[in-house]
Amino acid sequence: MILISKHLVPKGYVGITLFPFIVLKHQISKLDNVLLNHERIHLRQQMELLIVFFYVWYVLEFVIRLFQFKNWYLAYRNISFEREAYSKEKDLDYLKSRSFWRFMKYLN
Repeated sequence: MILISKHLVPKGYVGITLFPFIVLKHQISKLDNVLLNHERIHLRQQMELLIVFFYVWYVLEFVIRLFQFKNWYLAYRNISFEREAYSKEKDLDYLKSRSFWRFMKYLN
């Protein structure tokens, strides 16, 4: 389900996935298939990790990456979940063939 809320989406972002919702900052973003695919990849990741473990892992990996890169944006972009989503967001058929726990490939 897609929701529109400029208050739930953090500053500097256009969308966020909070299972089972994709929250977009602007109504027009509902037409952006690449953005929606990116967020749907996150929905799949969240389901694989039974939702709560996804968020725990996400925060822990973000903290580790923040120490590693000493830069908020680089830390965010190097989280394994984000690396997978950004690298496959333009492949609109990706989720049809994506293997279970595929984000593990992006951990390095």
